Amino acid sequence: MKSTIWATAALGLVLCQAGLAASAQTSPAKAAAPAYDPTKPYPAYTAARLSNGQPDLQGFWSNATLTNTSRPGGLGERLAYTEDEVAKIENARVEEVAATSKPTDIKADVEYRAPGTVNAAEAAAGGAVGTYNGFWKDPGNAVMRVNGQPRTSIITTANGRPPAAKPGSAAAQTVEQPAFVKLLGESPTKKGGSYENMESRGNGERCIISFGRNGGPPMFANGWYNNNYQLVQSPTSVMIVTEMNHDARIVRLNSKHRTDDVRPYFGDSIGWFEGDTLVVETDHIPQVQAYSGSWKNLKVTERFKRVAADRLLYQFKVEDPSVWDAAWGGEYEFYPVANQRMYEYACHEGNYALHGILSGARVQEAKAEAKAKAAPKAKGKAKR
Repeated sequence: MKSTIWATAALGLVLCQAGLAASAQTSPAKAAAPAYDPTKPYPAYTAARLSNGQPDLQGFWSNATLTNTSRPGGLGERLAYTEDEVAKIENARVEEVAATSKPTDIKADVEYRAPGTVNAAEAAAGGAVGTYNGFWKDPGNAVMRVNGQPRTSIITTANGRPPAAKPGSAAAQTVEQPAFVKLLGESPTKKGGSYENMESRGNGERCIISFGRNGGPPMFANGWYNNNYQLVQSPTSVMIVTEMNHDARIVRLNSKHRTDDVRPYFGDSIGWFEGDTLVVETDHIPQVQAYSGSWKNLKVTERFKRVAADRLLYQFKVEDPSVWDAAWGGEYEFYPVANQRMYEYACHEGNYALHGILSGARVQEAKAEAKAKAAPKAKGKAKR
């Protein structure tokens, strides 16, 4: 899907439409700073300034990581891994890539399997097919470090997991699952439901928004691929472009939240600078982008600070008094995209995959119907 370079002219048009002044984007010439060693604490660093006085946060960034959003079981309240554990995790990733990059049999008939019964190849492809080799995925190659510390989770609560919702709250009634997980748990041979037509499929599958939380808020790596971002600044706005599903979030600087109940994708984001830190506050989040079951009263506060020439510290805080007694959140570091560019995510609604999914469901329905019709005849013959 990453096919053509995001054209400069097209990006310029987007910036103009969003009110982003290109004249404010140039930084004064400066000597290249030495690369930051992520295993060490942050060095003394002052971010370069744009011509409008803002700290320069611009660039192409990635948050792909082997660290889970929530802490794996058995680690208790351990915030950090040991270096031996880090080596084991990162070596396992190297072995996984080698194992899942081997040629596969294109004639193999891999049928749908329910979650929990998939093999490694199918799991890499989301659980329904076995067509993804390891090189298609980009979950990162390293454990996430913050200020040199190898983290066991992105979330920084005591147990590294979202706190339980208040009893009786809407979030406590339903355990939220990503849309694609819900879809995988549904049988395509049963008429109705999400396999019935294109409008009942997930927004990520329909190329409307990402199937993960890449665009946020809060923003997380999806564990699959396309975990790249571009930040562009102007005196009045900051644009956060997410590679996955070509999402663009416009942060209005020194502005106020909308007063109606219109809830655009990614919510309503306003921002301001506190010294070298960009603070972004988002509310009006739509239900389809609920986080841990919260959306109607959800407020997410994000902080972006350049802590080294090649590191951007990202912190987030989640608040919803109707769901949780106190705010909670997490943090991680963005690092530069290797080739310093981002490719267009050429996904569009109604693509071949969606057609294939719905067509496959019709075939499976027909097989199930034929099998059901044949069953009484077979039963009658057995009695005679």
